[in-house]
Amino acid sequence: MGFVSALRWALRTLVMLVAAIGAAQAQQQAPLFETKARQAFMIDAETGTVLFSKDPDAPFPPASLAKLMTMEVVFNAIRTGRLTLDEEFYVSENAWRTGGAPSGTSTMFAALGSSIRLEDLIQGVIVQSANDGCIVIAEGMAGSEENFAQLMNERARELGLTRSVFRNSTGLPAEGQVVTARELVRLATHIWREYPEFYKYYSQAEFTWNKILQRNRNPLLRMNIGADGLKTGYTEASGYAIVGSAARDGRRVFVAMSGVETDAQRAEEARRLIEWGMRAFDRVELFAAGEVVGEARTYGGEKSGVALRAAGPVAIFVPITNRDRLIARIVYEGPVVAPVEEGTPIGSLKVWIGDMMSQETPLYAAESVGQGKIHQRALDAVEELLIGWLR
Repeated sequence: MGFVSALRWALRTLVMLVAAIGAAQAQQQAPLFETKARQAFMIDAETGTVLFSKDPDAPFPPASLAKLMTMEVVFNAIRTGRLTLDEEFYVSENAWRTGGAPSGTSTMFAALGSSIRLEDLIQGVIVQSANDGCIVIAEGMAGSEENFAQLMNERARELGLTRSVFRNSTGLPAEGQVVTARELVRLATHIWREYPEFYKYYSQAEFTWNKILQRNRNPLLRMNIGADGLKTGYTEASGYAIVGSAARDGRRVFVAMSGVETDAQRAEEARRLIEWGMRAFDRVELFAAGEVVGEARTYGGEKSGVALRAAGPVAIFVPITNRDRLIARIVYEGPVVAPVEEGTPIGSLKVWIGDMMSQETPLYAAESVGQGKIHQRALDAVEELLIGWLR
């Protein structure tokens, strides 16, 4: 048996045989990777495997990372036909003073009273981190930044971002405006997957507007590590932050981190994490498409259990060291009451690396299980009465 085949067999066996003691032992071991960032989160794009997690749900001010949400609202409006790239937006005095040359913040130097094509505004926001560009778009789409922030929050909830709250389009300091590393990665992954025609702007090296050339502020783009996005940010309250993505050798990772002390440290910590994520894991296919993952116990059924499978193949990236730290469980609320139809959602396959949940895959009934005869249902009722309280 080859090494990968043996590893696959061992991991599959682990799904059935895991014991709770493994989690307690894993918590006592040293972390696989350490970073100076206060919050960090990284996933593999193909499988959704969580490669690294450090306080990923702690809220922090987004600064310019909020512009990722601003752009998603714009991209979605273009996708649905509400906007076109050739539409022009007016530069108001508010946009000019709050985010333009007089503001002393990042700007594309949009001229007061001018009109700018949406495609140019998009490049200004993404490449130059232009606050004036954000406000021009917000006012043009929704009448005011407050109204646009409402659109941002509504869209965030639609995408499953439940903790992030946006107060403006720029990320400039505002009370109650927060994001999390986990949700930023989710947002970045969504933008990459859903808007490939616009994602290209995140790797654009430079942009000139009003005869002023500015280079992309993302330091990862200049490191020759396959990076092609996405955004940096800074606030005094939370320090330096970044959301990045890199693709290499057929793999792609997304990472978000915050709470780094300096610009240089942010670049180095993000580079280290990406390089580690690319090199320190092997891809293992646990189950092929349609293959049975395990079984859930049934109640009152013609069979004592129902076979489970995922919607497609189940693959995961596992660390090349400390493989004994992997823990896998089939999790469901049971017993499952019969009858059960094939395709019914039952539970999930959860995999941990140490104390970090690395992957969760929904599981569905791989077969139909009819209702049992009366004596089978009676036996199940007695069994549930005797042992159900232990669950």
